[in-house]
Amino acid sequence: MKGFKHPKRKTALITGAASGLGFELSLLIAKDAYNLVLIDINAEKLLEAKEYIKKKYPVEILTLPNDLSKPDAAQAIFNDVKDIPIAVLVNNAGFGLFGTFSNTDWQRESEMLYLHTFTTTHLTKLVLKGMLQRNEGMILNVSSLAAFQPGPLMAIYYATKAYILSFSEALANELKGTGVSLTVLCPGQTKTAFQKKVSSAAIDAKADFNMACPKRVAKYGYEAMKKGNTIAIPGRFNKFLSVIPRFVPRNMATAIVRKIQEVNRCSI
Repeated sequence: MKGFKHPKRKTALITGAASGLGFELSLLIAKDAYNLVLIDINAEKLLEAKEYIKKKYPVEILTLPNDLSKPDAAQAIFNDVKDIPIAVLVNNAGFGLFGTFSNTDWQRESEMLYLHTFTTTHLTKLVLKGMLQRNEGMILNVSSLAAFQPGPLMAIYYATKAYILSFSEALANELKGTGVSLTVLCPGQTKTAFQKKVSSAAIDAKADFNMACPKRVAKYGYEAMKKGNTIAIPGRFNKFLSVIPRFVPRNMATAIVRKIQEVNRCSI
């Protein structure tokens, strides 16, 4: 793939960019005059996002429709952008699945595992090398408040988000003094398409407690990344929730999460 017409302008690569947090983060980054490489599984919405952003900000945008839950997706993306120095990487793409582990669909769960763990890790590894060579770069990995405790009825989602948090904290420590920073954004419930998808199997979806605005969450995460903060948890109540598991027995924390899931996502 050929580079941009203005190669001196910095470039940001954002996954899951067609809607929700990914789209809002793309807008914020474009406002700061970065060229964009936007990636999403939904090609139609990706083009709509591109057109909207270009009307607001005079930046160059490349769109790369790609299913990041498939093997070698990260390598395919990197092959397309290898001649473009990536100054900002946002690993935002993700999805959830509600239900007991014994009854949920394995195909979707395996796709979630691959997307949240393998693709996020591999893409970070591929892009990071160039950042380190240039002694400059910022990475934002989107995890979740779910990362801080086990999550019955969304067991794999919670576990993979915990992986992203742990991986990001460790890598942020390794990167100190290199000119490259890594921030992990851990939002609570945010009003995006994610909530509709994750609750699609629920009898009566009511997951609206403590629901945050995606624009505010994106801005909080973006500002945290620019400051070089390691962990970004938007909202005082979410910060409080993140530390509760430290002070109560793990089985109690797990039981509380299950009760919240039952109240918010179904009519049990």
